[in-house]
Amino acid sequence: MNPRQIFTASLISSALLYTTAFAQNAAIVNGKAIPKAQLDKLVQKSGQPDNPQVRNQGREMLVTKELILQEADKRGVIQKESVREQLDQARVGILVAAVFEDYVEKDGVSEADLQAAYDSVKNQYAGKEYHVEHILVEKEGDAKAIIVQVKSGGNFEDIAKTKSKDPGSAANGGDLGWVTEKALVPEFSKSMVQLKNGQMTDKPVKSQFGWHVIKMVEVRDTKAPSYEELKPQLKQMIVSDQNWQKAKFSEMMQKLRAKAKIQ
Repeated sequence: MNPRQIFTASLISSALLYTTAFAQNAAIVNGKAIPKAQLDKLVQKSGQPDNPQVRNQGREMLVTKELILQEADKRGVIQKESVREQLDQARVGILVAAVFEDYVEKDGVSEADLQAAYDSVKNQYAGKEYHVEHILVEKEGDAKAIIVQVKSGGNFEDIAKTKSKDPGSAANGGDLGWVTEKALVPEFSKSMVQLKNGQMTDKPVKSQFGWHVIKMVEVRDTKAPSYEELKPQLKQMIVSDQNWQKAKFSEMMQKLRAKAKIQ
């Protein structure tokens, strides 16, 4: 092999090594490789779609981080006592949070805590639900005419489809589905809860939206979700309470001290 062939082979070999290095790494900063696995993990944790734009943003973040770390080492700032103290405090803070999170996950929330929370919230579900229909018009006179028309044998649902101004329910014959008293404007709810199954309001009901003719289809008692159904939400509710967190942290530390040999 002549010198020119040797030189060409060397260039090809170097290019292959360079390409392989970049295939394995997200970037190389001043000779320091940032593994592609770090970028993969960063993109995954971001919760964003894995695409070139997100990967470029992640790569820039890793490059920035590496540049800062290299510059900190170059300037010797890590050796400063004040910096080392802050790093130590940050490390302890992270570990405290991690230990407490693990304690809460494994030992912190008892069945008694969950049951007490369930007992405190299940009554919030007590009450009634109403399956109701209505016809909404702009003028009181039109609403009164509709009431007369229905009482004379007119079909409420058909009238709602042709005359109701409510875009959300008109096409469904005025059907609002199952609703609670608190879900509707006060004027509407006040009249609605007085109706029996199959009954219609004798007088139009005025609200900020116009004049309503209301018909009750059915009333039922609401049923609270079971303890098991609410359990995940109950746990989240408990561990988010700051007073509970303080009490549990104190409990954890008492247990640690009780097991420890402190002289």
